[in-house]
Amino acid sequence: MRLLAFAAPMLLTVPAPVAEGTFQPWRDGSAAVTYDQAVVPAGARARLAVEQTPAAVRVTLLATGLRPGHPYGAHLHTGRCGADPADAGPHYQHRPDPAAGPGKPSVDPAYANPRNEIWLDFITDRNGVGRATTAQSWAFDESRPPLSLVLHAEHTHTAPGEAGTAGARLACLTRDAAPGYRHDGGRG
Repeated sequence: MRLLAFAAPMLLTVPAPVAEGTFQPWRDGSAAVTYDQAVVPAGARARLAVEQTPAAVRVTLLATGLRPGHPYGAHLHTGRCGADPADAGPHYQHRPDPAAGPGKPSVDPAYANPRNEIWLDFITDRNGVGRATTAQSWAFDESRPPLSLVLHAEHTHTAPGEAGTAGARLACLTRDAAPGYRHDGGRG
């Protein structure tokens, strides 16, 4: 009984967010940026939590204040948010696509897939709330960690030539520095 009483609080513990913010039009250094207020209205918020061991990672997203009943794509990206939606760079990939490069995102399903990237697609409920969680059997590469979460206009595509695409970039949330991550750049 004592063991259960000790373990119960640990089971209910929610990991601390590594990124949290209210989306707003770009201001220099903004942590949460919106590029399309029709789909990410003023006051919309996101909270991103990451749990990592040396061999696995679990990422959880909670978004509120979005358009009700709308499908969103969401991925971790390699760059920080900026005035231009492209500033967040490509999707973080555990095994980077050798054919991809600056301005040429990976669309090869062998690399752009939910086992090699962090996909957090969701459909908001009637209150504009969306949740998604994914778990991988690999950990982030500390030399090139994901630095942002990007909300996209639609769910992520999987067909060859369009794998990993999810429409326009609607909003971006830059991740906070977290233990075990260098937050000093790098595009992967």
